[in-house]
Amino acid sequence: MMTSSIAAAAAYDRARPALAPTGGMSEELRSAAAEFARVMQQVDVSAQAAMTGASDTHQLVQSITQAQLALETAVSIRDKVVEAYQEILRMPV
Repeated sequence: MMTSSIAAAAAYDRARPALAPTGGMSEELRSAAAEFARVMQQVDVSAQAAMTGASDTHQLVQSITQAQLALETAVSIRDKVVEAYQEILRMPV
């Protein structure tokens, strides 16, 4: 059980650089993606600190709430982009 959770954590750590913002985006979108990545990184730091006893649970709950809000915002933006793309595909040529 412990080995599988360590392997999962290692796989997640290897995958995180793939989530970094890349070229081809506007500056605003790049900034929003970087802020999203920063919030997710802060949750990881807070969770690790809470597990080791270096932080209180109040800070962890606050970080999780911020991450939840950031994720809901990102999903909402993604849904709007997909909806707009589908609308473009439905346009007559």
